[in-house]
Amino acid sequence: MSQNWFGLPVIAGFALLAILVAVWIIVWKGLALWKAARSGSKVWFVVLLLVNTLGILDILYIYVFSKKGAIQKIIASAEPIKEEHHHQS
Repeated sequence: MSQNWFGLPVIAGFALLAILVAVWIIVWKGLALWKAARSGSKVWFVVLLLVNTLGILDILYIYVFSKKGAIQKIIASAEPIKEEHHHQS
């Protein structure tokens, strides 16, 4: 008697899971690559094409890194570190 996983034989369950993960990755990678190509980000396009993080880097690129000047805005909004001058008497 074979074991069941969500009512399916284990091998079929793993196959279904693999298909769902592949679809997830393809959708996010496709969107991220399209956005990188449209914005002319050659470096990001190559990185997104070669690196597979199960869609995490792709999602971050779409919602964080692709925003025009997003990193500059983050850096500009950070408060500078105030130096304390200690005078020795």
